[in-house]
Order: sequence, then C-alpha cells, then structure tokens
Amino acid sequence: MLKAEGIHKKYGQLEVLKGVDIEINQGEIVSIVGSSGAGKSTLLHILGTLDSADSGKIFLNNTPLHTYTGKKLANFRNANIGFVFQFHHLLPEFTAVENICIPGWIAGRKRKDVYDQAMHLLEILGLGQRFDNKPQQLSGGEQQRVAVARALINKPSIVFADEPTGNLDSKNANDLHDLFVQLRNEFKQTFLIVTHNEELADMSDRILHMKDGKIIN
Repeated sequence: MLKAEGIHKKYGQLEVLKGVDIEINQGEIVSIVGSSGAGKSTLLHILGTLDSADSGKIFLNNTPLHTYTGKKLANFRNANIGFVFQFHHLLPEFTAVENICIPGWIAGRKRKDVYDQAMHLLEILGLGQRFDNKPQQLSGGEQQRVAVARALINKPSIVFADEPTGNLDSKNANDLHDLFVQLRNEFKQTFLIVTHNEELADMSDRILHMKDGKIIN
C-alpha cells in the first residue's frame, strides 16, 4: 500500500536518512520509535510528501509520488493522505466542524456532503455536541480528536501521525490510542506513527526502530 525504497536526505553536511526502505500494508498501525535525531520525523514528512528526499522512490497505492511535484502533488496529498501532529494546528477563528471540513472543501467536494461527513465523524469521536465550539473552548484531548477527524475527512489511504500524544496527559493519550485502534478495526484505516510513547507503540501491529538514519530491524 505504502512502499518506499532507498530514501536519502541531507541537510547541508548532515546526513539524516541513509537509505531507508519501508513497506506498510492496508489496515496496519505501524509505529516508528528511536532516539531524538534518529530521522523519524524527517522520514514521516518525506513519506507524507511534506518534504522531498534527495533520492529514493515512494509509492502509495502504486502511485509514484517521487515523480509528482507542485499542484499535482498537493492535490494528491490532500485527497489521499491525512496528518495528525503533536500540536493540533486548528484554526482558531473556525468552529470544530468547520476545521474538519476545510480539507474537503479545498478538494472541491460538495460543501453539504463534507459538512455531513464532518458531523458524522464528530459523533464517532464522541464530540457531536461540540461541533459549534471553537478550539479555545475545547480541551486538549478534544482538540486532538478534532484534528484526527480533519485528517480523516477525505477518507485518506493513510494517516501520518507525528508524536500525536506528545502534548496530551496520560488519560487523553490513552483515549487517542484506543481511537486509533477503533478506526483501524471499523474502517481499516492505516496509520504510520512516530512516537516516544511506549504504550502507543505497543498497541501497534508493528514497531520499527530507527537509529542514525536507518531502520535497524
């Protein structure tokens, strides 16, 4: 489903990724763990096309993303890839449901269809009564659930999560772990997660260990 071969990346003289190969199957939850500076987030951003590799190939559902650039790449990313970050990055002037809708509206989908789907996602995530609240009116855990719903609005092939529990207390972190498993079980949603959280990693189907710019297992 997702396959990358020979991913190399340098920043100046610093070689961050040293020929990474990775393959993720549909419906898997895979966590990448390793010490700070191992290259985990850099790899995630390259696989998610937020950054580009110096060399290597990336395929998502057999689409050669390494050959895409500009608007073509941006459109593909918006339609097929979801992102959840440590900080939710919700837009403060918009309500919860509007924040969720934005990627769908950018994709040119019918506004009502996107809105109805966003409301459905809020119900699934236990936030149906909070649809009209702005981010500052939501708790940290609620904000992160809205961010997860936003990542899911275009029914992406894969969701990339970069330290998604890093800004949450233990209860909300555990709730988010359970949510990822629920979404995988109910919708066969695929997740690739970078995390320092051992409990989050342990609930994954597979754990990949990174060290010095390589996957070592």
